[in-house]
Order: sequence, then C-alpha cells, then structure tokens
Amino acid sequence: MKNYKEFKITINPVNIELVSGLFWQLDIDGINESDNGLIVFADAQKKINRSDIEDILNSILSEKLIESYSIEEGIVEDKNWNEEYEKNVRVIEVTERIVIKPSFKEYIPKENQIIVAIDPKMSFGTGEHATTKLVLQFLEKYVNKGDKVLDIGSGTGILGITAALLGAEKSIGIDNDEWCMLNGTENIKLNHIEDKVEIRLSEIDQVSEKEFDLIVANINKHILLDIAEDIKAKIKKTGTIILSGLLIIDENDVTAKYNSLGFKKVASNQMDEWCALIFRYN
Repeated sequence: MKNYKEFKITINPVNIELVSGLFWQLDIDGINESDNGLIVFADAQKKINRSDIEDILNSILSEKLIESYSIEEGIVEDKNWNEEYEKNVRVIEVTERIVIKPSFKEYIPKENQIIVAIDPKMSFGTGEHATTKLVLQFLEKYVNKGDKVLDIGSGTGILGITAALLGAEKSIGIDNDEWCMLNGTENIKLNHIEDKVEIRLSEIDQVSEKEFDLIVANINKHILLDIAEDIKAKIKKTGTIILSGLLIIDENDVTAKYNSLGFKKVASNQMDEWCALIFRYN
C-alpha cells in the first residue's frame, strides 16, 4: 500500500486559508483541516521535507501573519483523503449567479444560476478559498461568449469549467500534478462539458496554442513572476489575464513585473489577506 508523509501543523492564531494557500505551492498531495491548524500529506517518495514546511511558516512568521507554530511529522498509509471533507462540505454561492456544488449534495438552483459540480480529490480548488472566490467573481465579469481560455495551475478544474459554463468556447487547463489532471477530467465529466474543457499534464511553455482571449492563473507570487513572459507569449492583443494566489502585500511586485511587459492593471479585488488582479495586454 502507498505511504504518505504526514505533517501535523499547529498555528497560532489559526488562519487556515492563509497557510493552506501557501502550502499548495509545494509538491504536496493533500491538506486536511484540524481544530488548531492543518495536516499536510505528500507521497513518501517525494522530496518534500520538514524544512520545506518550515520555510513557508517562517516567512509568514517574519511578516507577523502568525505568532507561532509547531510541526509533528510521521508516515501514514493511503486512505480516504476526502472523508472529513465530505462530512463538512457545503454548497457555496460564490455570487448570485455562480454556485459550487459537490455531486453528493442536493441543491435547487434559482433562476439563471450556473451550477458548477466539483468533487475534489487531493487538488486545490473547491470554492472555499478566498483566491478561488475572487477569481470566480472576476470570471463572471470578464468571460465573453466564444472566448478561448487558458487556466494555469488548474487543480480541480474549477476555473476552466466555470469559464466554459459562462460561455467560453474552449478552456484548456494545465497542471504539473497528475492528481490534478485526473481530478480535473473527472469534474469536466460531472459537468458534461467534455467538448469544451480539457486538462493537460503540462507546463505553460509546453502549450502549443496561442492567442488566448483570457488567461487565468491562481498560483502564487513566485510562479506568477517566473512565467510572466510565457503568459505574454500566449495572450492575444487586447487579451485579459486574471492573477491570484496572491497576498495583498504581493500586489505591487506583481503589478510592476506585468507593467514592464506591457500589461495594464484594470481592476483588483481583495478578500481577507488575499487579492486578485486583472490586467489587459495593450
């Protein structure tokens, strides 16, 4: 049976969304919440170790976003990672129009609502996290009928799927984690839009298509800075990009980088410690 590294992390004060959002930049396989923190899982064969966890926690400790933390580590056997999630999961009305719903929950839609069915495995993107909500809110405003969309770091596929349900003609989601490709493909089938959405195990420089109308990336600051030139190469003139996975304190650095490449920030929004940014390529 497959084994996983388990890191039980206690944080004070408890700030699940902040910490979990940052941990997804690591090569992990899952996160579960606990009463006073969270539990991070990674395949035992992966190189991730305690020091990787500590680097992230120390960075937010130095920024005084948390006051203290502790870590317990061990090895666990494969199990139903979503058991606790399924006990506590809820339907999320992100906007008046967009509703995120697991397949096993009942929900009677209101008029003109778009129901996005998402069953996460060990992928990021359930609609619970502030950055996902921010991007979904922007998608409702910026997706146009017939758009070609690229979702970088697709996770569960929630953003590309929602874009298609909002009218995009084609959404391509890319992720470098096989779990995300498999889970995203399952969620595409749940929403019956196999003809409009595709998930690939890929990096952005491996995507042959160009001239995207809209590019979405809900990742983290460092990756967004690293792939800025690749995004520029894939977006069409007058195209729009939505960037999130960012702390509010990251906004100036990311804006400066994308401004230097010819992008103009046209909108931003904040929720808790997080922000999402809209740029247009002139």
